[in-house]
This record gives sequence, structure tokens and C-alpha cells, in this order.
Amino acid sequence: MNKETDDVKAVEKLGEARDVIVTELRKTIVGMDEVIDQMMISIFARGHCLLVGVPGLAKTLLVSSLAETMSLGFKRIQFTPDLMPSDITGTELLQDDPETHQRSFKFQKGPVFTNLLLADEINRTPPKTQAALLEAMQEKRVSSGGEEYKLDAPFFVLATQNPIEQEGTYPLPEAQLDRFLFNIRVKYPSHAEELDIMKSVTSDVEPEVKKVVDAAAILEFQHVVRRIPVADHVFEYAARLVRATRPSEPDAPEFVKKLMSWGAGPRASLNLILAGKARAALRGRCRVSEEDIRELCLPILRHRVIPSFAARSEGMTSDTLIERLLGEVSATAVAQRKAG
Repeated sequence: MNKETDDVKAVEKLGEARDVIVTELRKTIVGMDEVIDQMMISIFARGHCLLVGVPGLAKTLLVSSLAETMSLGFKRIQFTPDLMPSDITGTELLQDDPETHQRSFKFQKGPVFTNLLLADEINRTPPKTQAALLEAMQEKRVSSGGEEYKLDAPFFVLATQNPIEQEGTYPLPEAQLDRFLFNIRVKYPSHAEELDIMKSVTSDVEPEVKKVVDAAAILEFQHVVRRIPVADHVFEYAARLVRATRPSEPDAPEFVKKLMSWGAGPRASLNLILAGKARAALRGRCRVSEEDIRELCLPILRHRVIPSFAARSEGMTSDTLIERLLGEVSATAVAQRKAG
């Protein structure tokens, strides 16, 4: 009982910290509330994000400001066609010992050894280099010269893709896209937001972002998020949604069988629950609701379902198919199905 009470207090504290972090970020970032919310959910769910948006939308400023408010290390890698795996993970260097004058190899850590890593335009570098980063993301370590080096904790990768220029790029295959918890679409600012951006950026005022939490607090909050209970009907709802994206499932809606080539795998189900826990905790709640699952479906499923040729020829995207699926698979229908 004492442990449960401590967790409730920790969740309340996390909700308060979220409000302060958002307030600090608004000193430098205009709008982008949904993007900020999803990035914070990803961090506390121990996931990674893929951001898709045109250049100039302050993605780098957002990540660096978030790292500053959370007292985390921040590094940025600009991905290019000539980038090698060792440029990311690190390399062995031959060095002289100042006392014995003997030469030996010493591992020089790469930029992946940080807390928040911005992988800018990840689709601009060849698959071998992409795989090196994705392996580090998954394993949380780097191997070199027969030795293993653990990455700093917490560790979070924010990779960006430019949706405009696709010539000469190396799009991530579906199996690698599946490593990302969220696929976040960064939209243009509204008219009012763009006016605010123009006024703030062109002034001589440089706002100071305060530190709100530190790495130790983030790691503890991550453990608290994992301990949040989930009701059986929420598990059922998440599973039903994911399974309904698979055309081979007997219970899949008819439009899915016609308009989807491939559905989401089990990792989508796991991510819906984990992200749902983080979303609830960031709002100061100790329970996950169906609303949490619904709100997270688009960023979690859009890079895990593949529209068929027929769907694409009619101008449909994964987003439109997911939104239609949410309309057909309601939480009420799932509850009735379970009761029956």
C-alpha cells in the first residue's frame, strides 16, 4: 500500500513537472503543443521518435530546448551520403602511452553517446550507417574491438525526414521504421503562430530556459510509468485495434482487406500500452483510458500499416485508413464483444 501511495505522489509530481516543462519550452517554441506532448510521452515510455516535416520548423531548437529543460546532454548529427557507421558510434584510435611510450588502441566515443540525439535527415545516409544507429537505439550499447560500451541513460533518438526532396535518399525500410515508437508529423504553423514566430525571433531578446528535472528524476519517472496498472478492457481495445489493421485477420473490417497491404505487428500493441501509460502519467492520472489509446493510434500506427495500390490510387494515406478504423472499432464495441 505504501508503494502504491508513493507511485500516486510520483505521478502527481510528473504531471506538475510536465506543466512546468511546457511553460519553459513556450519561451522559445511557438505552437507545436502536440509535437511537444508526443516527444515527452516517448521519453518517459523509453521510446524514439521519427519527425517528418519540411525544413525550418524549429525541430532542432525544440529538441535542444527540451534537453536543456531536462538537464540532458544533446548532440546533433547531420546525415549525409558519405557518413560512415564509425562517425556515429565511435572508432578505435592508436595512441601512445605517455609513461611507457607503448602504442595501444583506445575507443573514441562517437556522438551517439549522449542523452538526446538529433539524427537530422536520417534518410540521406546509406543503409549501413542507418543500421548502425538503429542497432544502438535497440541494444542501448555499442560494440567495438571486442568490447561493449553502454550508452548513457536515459537515451532518446529523434530522427527527422524531409518529405519534399526524396531524390538520392535512402528511405528506411518498414522493419527499421518499426523501431520508432512514434512517427510525428510536424505541420506548418497557423497564421497567428507564424506572426508570433516572426515577432519573437527577429527581436533582440534571448529567453532563458530553466532546468526542471534531471536525468536521475527522468529514470525514476520511467520506472513509475511502467508500474501504472492497465485494465483488461484497455488491453482488449488496444489489441483489437492493432489486429484490425491486418488484412489476413478474419475479423478485420472489409475495407482493411481491400485497402491495406500489411498491418501492424505486435510491437504496435506494446507501444500503445506503454505510450498510454506515459500519456496518463504526464496528465497526473494513475490509470490508462481508451481515450489515451485512441489519441496515440495515429503516431504509433501510421508507419506500421501499408496502404494497398488501390488505396494509394484513390489518394488514401495510412492516416485516413487509421482514422476510418478508429470509427469502426469503438471502445464500446470492444466491451460488448468481450461481454458476449
